Amino acid sequence: MPSPFHLSWFLQGSSAQAWGEPWTGNIGSDWMSAEIFVDLARAIERACFDYLLIEDSIFIGESWNNSRDIFLNNGICVPRQEPSVVATLLAASTKRLGIVPTLSTFAYAPYLTARIIGSLDQISGGRAGWNLVTGFADLAARNFGLDGMADHEERYQMAEEYVAVVKQLWDSWEPGAIRDDRENGILVDPAKVRTIDYAGKYYSSRRPLNSGPCPQGRPVIAQAGGSSTGRTFAATHADTIVAAPTGIENMKRYRQEVRAQMAALGRDPDSCKLLFLLSPIIAETEEQARWYADQRGIQAVQNIETRLARLGWAVNIDFSAFDLDAPVGELSTNGTQSTLQNFLIRAGKNTLREAVIANSSVGYCVDVVGTPDSAADQMREIMEEVGGDGFLIVLPDVSRRSIATITDGLVPALQRRGLARKAYEHAHLRDNLLAF
Repeated sequence: MPSPFHLSWFLQGSSAQAWGEPWTGNIGSDWMSAEIFVDLARAIERACFDYLLIEDSIFIGESWNNSRDIFLNNGICVPRQEPSVVATLLAASTKRLGIVPTLSTFAYAPYLTARIIGSLDQISGGRAGWNLVTGFADLAARNFGLDGMADHEERYQMAEEYVAVVKQLWDSWEPGAIRDDRENGILVDPAKVRTIDYAGKYYSSRRPLNSGPCPQGRPVIAQAGGSSTGRTFAATHADTIVAAPTGIENMKRYRQEVRAQMAALGRDPDSCKLLFLLSPIIAETEEQARWYADQRGIQAVQNIETRLARLGWAVNIDFSAFDLDAPVGELSTNGTQSTLQNFLIRAGKNTLREAVIANSSVGYCVDVVGTPDSAADQMREIMEEVGGDGFLIVLPDVSRRSIATITDGLVPALQRRGLARKAYEHAHLRDNLLAF
């Protein structure tokens, strides 16, 4: 039997993200309820996904003509609700699915993050994770009274202290701290609750966490390490990695490098699951699937400015002044470096217009287009070549129809091949990640 691989879902955190797309219903008027998120969580739980990761940002874009208009008119990453609130709703709506909200290190104090994620772990029965991000946008930093983001390298230096505080706060409750001894009148054993006394260059915290112990001990940490510094950080701290290298060879190289770094750090590489971003296009026939894939390119041609604005939002570059028909050339950013680097790799010597159109038609790391059966075979071949550990599904149009193509079409085809689980092995997220 072939080795199964892990499946999780990368949810771009706006319920209005698919506004204007076909088959998305009344997203424009129903977005406040987050009901589509509940439907998604329940559907992927039935399909036995490991976790749902809720991506987030805390600003409205202005990286097109120095204006918010194109972002507001087209619902680009706005409106977005607080991910920890949405995560609580999804945890209450599911029983086995891991729930992983994004909390940024610049926007939440370490104590608050430890408390939010620890509380989520408690109320979900051990299914919580934390998508650890440092932030990338000066606009977001200014929403919190900062002049702007620290540079890329310093953000990771700050994150090292930040995660150390969070881990120590989770560890401030030792196993067996909850005595529940009614006969002697002791709920909590004081000897098993520790003051952490952390004082660093950027962060400090003294008291133990007041929300109590986490069912998993420490909730799962997810991290996207794209740059060299980011890969080292992820190899050090992550239990699951959001990976986005372009092409099978780069995917394979990325996994080998991160696993080698983990081994050098004394970690078991198998203790961290690398999941590669994938946007599969699934239809009843090969012709239909190819038609849907072609539509992505056509839509990119028709909406070149919105596509560029969305890219500029992620990489902190305003492309409105660029010549669309000139080669992309060299670009640098203090924003999301892995996104820019992957775009430049795909762009090659193409013009900006050609690069954006090509970038919009690919399925993130690699293309998977076809029927449920042919797509399942493609994914098996990719995993056999890369070496594991699985995929993080991300769709540009989250609708009940697009969700069903994955959960009711693709996943059963994977299960028939022994490539995806048919039932959860454990109650806790960490244990399910480590099941294979």
